[in-house]
Amino acid sequence: MNGSEVWVPPEGSWASSAARRRNMQAIRSRDTGPEQRIRRLVHAQGLRYRVAAKPLPNLRRTADMVFRPVKVAVFIDGCYWHGCPEHYVPPKTNPGYWSEKVAGNMARDRDTDQRLREAGWLVLRFWEHEESDACALTIVTAVRGRRKDEEGSVGL
Repeated sequence: MNGSEVWVPPEGSWASSAARRRNMQAIRSRDTGPEQRIRRLVHAQGLRYRVAAKPLPNLRRTADMVFRPVKVAVFIDGCYWHGCPEHYVPPKTNPGYWSEKVAGNMARDRDTDQRLREAGWLVLRFWEHEESDACALTIVTAVRGRRKDEEGSVGL
């Protein structure tokens, strides 16, 4: 496309420009820096897990880390996309669309939490800005605690 042509978004696209579209397409939905750091720390503690997996087969949502045997689902939420009360800044461009999108994400997060808890899962959510070491320690403690609980109930 040369400089004289007017950019036309593809059918159904909300992108205001070709540059904006490229930028939004580059945003990762998995394997973000915070996710990778936390996964590395948890793995170093000897725990194994599924990445970007569905905790429940009939739930069309994935957790960042899934420990199926002990029913622990971990989510590392981005501050912008999930409405962090500390860091979320409403957008200046197309605020109606984006604010509605983030509000929808937050509602879906609460619904996911509720559905998983009803199915006996422990849901752990962390913000991307939280200290990776602290997040990993919480995850390791929770998974090992559930393993002990599981072993203790088998012996009864």
